[in-house]
Amino acid sequence: MHIHILGICGTFMGGLAALAREAGHRVTGCDAGVYPPMSDQLRALGIDLIEGFSADQMALKPDVFVVGNVVSRARLADGNPKFPLMEAILDQGARYTSGPQWLAEHLLHGRHVLAVAGTHGKTTTTSMLAWVLDQGGLQPGFLVGGVPLNFGVSARLGQGSAFVIEADEYDTAFFDKRSKFVHYRPRTAVLNNLEFDHADIFDNLAAIERQFHHLVRTVPGQGRVVVNGLEESLTRVLAQGCWSEVRSFGSTVSDFSAEGEAHDFAVLRHGQTVARVQWALSGAHNQLNALATLAAADHLGVPAEVSAEALSRFQNVKRRMEVRGVAAGITVYDDFAHHPTAIRTTLDGLRQRLGPVSDAGGRILAVFEPRSNTMKLGTMKAQLPWSLASAELAFCHTGGLDWDAAEALAPLGERAHTAPDIATLVQQVAAAARPGDHVVCMSNGGFGGVHQRLLQALTRA
Repeated sequence: MHIHILGICGTFMGGLAALAREAGHRVTGCDAGVYPPMSDQLRALGIDLIEGFSADQMALKPDVFVVGNVVSRARLADGNPKFPLMEAILDQGARYTSGPQWLAEHLLHGRHVLAVAGTHGKTTTTSMLAWVLDQGGLQPGFLVGGVPLNFGVSARLGQGSAFVIEADEYDTAFFDKRSKFVHYRPRTAVLNNLEFDHADIFDNLAAIERQFHHLVRTVPGQGRVVVNGLEESLTRVLAQGCWSEVRSFGSTVSDFSAEGEAHDFAVLRHGQTVARVQWALSGAHNQLNALATLAAADHLGVPAEVSAEALSRFQNVKRRMEVRGVAAGITVYDDFAHHPTAIRTTLDGLRQRLGPVSDAGGRILAVFEPRSNTMKLGTMKAQLPWSLASAELAFCHTGGLDWDAAEALAPLGERAHTAPDIATLVQQVAAAARPGDHVVCMSNGGFGGVHQRLLQALTRA
């Protein structure tokens, strides 16, 4: 089958392209801003890429067009369509489908799908679970919204029946407003956490809870729902109905719980110690991610001690507290955190690992940009001071915002700084940083290459 993917350079669609190519399909694709590293990865797989969404791509005559959710019916200021290829597909009655639906129908059918859902930690937990199953000898396939360092790739078909997928609640396509994850039909569903996000498409938390319940409805009676026992929102989701085995994690009365520090803890099942995890990761959020992984792997028969041993060798995911370099004794990190809760847990985890600030250093400088659609709307701006509490200094890139970041950060007093562009931001951080500091750059985008620019500025300083 020849598929032509619209929006191929997105993380999910790029992974889908790699899987389709590995399965023997002919894959071509287009996107705006086709650039490395995704363009290099796709071309290395023999996938032809086209810049833009021109209608002349109809000449490719694929068996089906696979449409990413970046595509819409939007019009430009001059009245012309923003995506002329999509208009041509509709006008000519060509076959088209969404990425999640194509994946479900052609690659997931007949497999034991393990879907990892949640507002936070999806990428990390999906990566953990794929690694644990791999080390348990199950040779799973996977599709992750990032690059697990243990594998070096974001997707593979695998040889076994298990397939682990990051299950996103964002909508599927402009013509299918259901969450992506309803297409995956998992036998094991992980509900890692749930709070309000995606204010551009959801009116309130109840609307997202409804989508999570749609996911629960698709799990068979012989399947398993793994749920965070600390989340009231998930309790409400299951209260709407659940027809599968439920295993909880997190709270002291859960099926799977932890005892000890986040980097070194005993795993308890029904109150009895069954394994111990000792690893390089920090933060209570990663401890919970590990428990979710153990409970999901248990459904496929992987013993807890095997899972724990695998987790001890888990190397995390690119852009999850990834050290980008050290300059003048100052460590610069890259992290994907963009929701206030994710920012808070990331910084709290680092503070716990570093300990109190001393003469030798240990200050945390948080550098972030409110880039997600939700943050750009200013929906969660009031939570920013709370999210940055563990940082000694906070620097916010305000480019493109319609709300006053300085006003939102005012409760932090002199600890908070704002900058309208990356150059000014780099100058501010470089002037404030001193040896022993830890600079954490947080964004769900490229952040204008701020990491390398900071390292260069710190070296010069």
